[in-house]
Amino acid sequence: MAFILNIDTSADHASVCLAKDGQVLILKKNNLQRDHASWLHPAINEIMQQSAMKFSKVEAIAVTIGPGSYTGLRVGLAAAKGLCFALEKPLITVSTLLVIANAVKIKEVDLLCPMIDARRMEVFTALYTNELETVKSPAAMLIDENSFAEELAGKTICFSGSGSEKFQKIINNRNALFSNDSFDVSHMSVLSDLYFQQKQFSDLAYSEPLYLKEFYTPAR
Repeated sequence: MAFILNIDTSADHASVCLAKDGQVLILKKNNLQRDHASWLHPAINEIMQQSAMKFSKVEAIAVTIGPGSYTGLRVGLAAAKGLCFALEKPLITVSTLLVIANAVKIKEVDLLCPMIDARRMEVFTALYTNELETVKSPAAMLIDENSFAEELAGKTICFSGSGSEKFQKIINNRNALFSNDSFDVSHMSVLSDLYFQQKQFSDLAYSEPLYLKEFYTPAR
């Protein structure tokens, strides 16, 4: 029996939940990206109070490691690390793209392709099987009408996530399907529980957000 606190602040919406053996007990959401930092810790305290559980009973802290919002990823990871350090609990990090893929309800496809909008015609993306096995590792990618042509020639792919909207406008392939299913931290709870059972923990001192590309600040 494992109680895990799951945190996601990687996107324009944030969510946190307490889960038992991968099943969500209490979940909180925030839809204002600019408020993620001020919202997160009060939301965690509310969850613990409502569950009447002591922090010492939580067996691990899980957080989405990226890709995603630069600021959001730092907020989530800093909070998770702080809790792990204070409570002496293990840290679990989960790919945001894997969580997005896990939220997709379409099962009659060969591959799942989550996409996170990275501005202009760039996305953060990866390819997974329906069993969430990695086919292509997370990477930044410029998309056009020929993207994934090789894979789409013989397999059906379900594209999802914020970056899939612009890809849908330029792709014309009967094997390309699109899902509007949104994700939140509940789609992470099963994954974090699996990582916990496998003792797949991340290094508390050296874990960093998975940005996939460097942050760029225009010169003044």
